[in-house]
Amino acid sequence: MNLKWFVSPVLALAVSVASGSWARSTQEQAPARSQGTGRIVIVGYKPKPGKAEALKSLARTHIQGLRAEGLVTPREGIIMEANDGTIIEVFEWKSKEAIESAHKNLAVQALWKEFSDVCDYVPVASIAEAKQLFAEFAPVR
Repeated sequence: MNLKWFVSPVLALAVSVASGSWARSTQEQAPARSQGTGRIVIVGYKPKPGKAEALKSLARTHIQGLRAEGLVTPREGIIMEANDGTIIEVFEWKSKEAIESAHKNLAVQALWKEFSDVCDYVPVASIAEAKQLFAEFAPVR
């Protein structure tokens, strides 16, 4: 009986297992996150009394302002509204460094001042819909 067809692959597998390369190649490895990868954020804006429309208008231009400063990726942002009028925005910063540099950027500081005039920042977890397994919000156009 000729077992050559069986012995060669089994021998190759045995060598691979013994060297540890088989185990390394079969383990799922988490993708490495470098400092330069984008950072997706979700932020809640609770409008101040009488400022709901001003907040929506400002939210519609927020990402363009950050993009003009080179701080966010081309990924399209999402703006939503909760039942209580809170606006939720999802967008992607270019990196952690971009987030840090925004805090020193005068144009961004001016933009954030406009936000603070019309809203309070709230944790997304405090929004009632966020407590649901499938949180639903109305799109802001």
